[in-house]
Amino acid sequence: MEAYLDNSATTRCEKEVAELVEKVMLTDYGNPSSMHLKGMEAENYVKEARIKIAKTLKVKEKEIIFTSGGTESDNMALIGVALANQRAGKHVITTEVEHAAIHATVAFLEELGFEITKIPVDGNGIISMEKLEQALRPDTILVSIMHVNNEVGALQPIEEAAKLIKEKSPKAAFHVDAIQSYGKYKINPKKTGIDLLSVSGHKIHGPKGVGFLYVNEKVKIKPLILGGGQQSGMRSGTENVPGIAGLALACEMAYENLEEKRANLYAMKQKFCKQLLELPDVKINGIYDELSAPQIVSASFRGIRSEVLLHTLEEKGIYVSAGSACSSNKPAPSKTLLAMRVPKEELEATVRFSLSVHTKVEELDYTIKVLQEILPVLRRYKRH
Repeated sequence: MEAYLDNSATTRCEKEVAELVEKVMLTDYGNPSSMHLKGMEAENYVKEARIKIAKTLKVKEKEIIFTSGGTESDNMALIGVALANQRAGKHVITTEVEHAAIHATVAFLEELGFEITKIPVDGNGIISMEKLEQALRPDTILVSIMHVNNEVGALQPIEEAAKLIKEKSPKAAFHVDAIQSYGKYKINPKKTGIDLLSVSGHKIHGPKGVGFLYVNEKVKIKPLILGGGQQSGMRSGTENVPGIAGLALACEMAYENLEEKRANLYAMKQKFCKQLLELPDVKINGIYDELSAPQIVSASFRGIRSEVLLHTLEEKGIYVSAGSACSSNKPAPSKTLLAMRVPKEELEATVRFSLSVHTKVEELDYTIKVLQEILPVLRRYKRH
């Protein structure tokens, strides 16, 4: 049996999405900037995709910018806003538990002379609202907080944070990395007070190499990619029409029967967590009820190094992750778990299980059965 439990790294593309991508690549392959019929066909895919995606967020079509994925969306949001607003201030706020695409970008901004404040989190990975309030200043121009943490599934209080930001630093733009939450929750940026929002296609059963950034029309932002002036000059370069068409279909499909799908994920996750906790010397990092994301489980297996457990599970056809798979394949201490003050022996013994709408209960039961068999053996040979 095979159990793919690494859906926060990437998801299997929906069959209908893959078929549409193939059609656009092989049949409707025109350049959307061309003035002939083939070009117009391609341009229509881009226009329709923008309409479909904007509908899922209840925003304007012109506020959707297509990118190569989550990392580019995060980079564009932070660097673009920082450069466009630096005369108003050079203070940027983020958190200690962001994705590498945010950590690396704020480090770059710091090199350019921006001042960075990182908000700490509690033992469950949730940010301190008190610390956020203390950090907000008149010269704060940007705040970036991820909605769902990609390693432990911590669900941040985005609405509460947005309200606080607008009250304390009304000139600041609020960016949300929604790469692990879009398609799992209904998100209304206008109502919530989110100014910029990043999404990646391959996290929601769409193609790799495509994503989008929502940018409120009132936000001042500079483009990072210059050239032919595509996408109203905000992101030059010939649009990835097959990817964009597939992304839009994946977005539509993600929001069909959303409540039912999320409830099913929560039921599977909670059962799985309870089974994990029945195993000896296993700890769940963070909370696993409905105050966390429905698809992510971070578990520490004391006495077993995460890479050893990962490859042992792999031999049994079970695919998991040792932390985030998005930074590189080189193991490094998890910034999220360090920020949560997870002990070193647990830090080095943590794996992430992540589910999707295609995950079956049988896969999770099989995983528990295999863990029951292999944990005693692996602990017998642990390094002293």
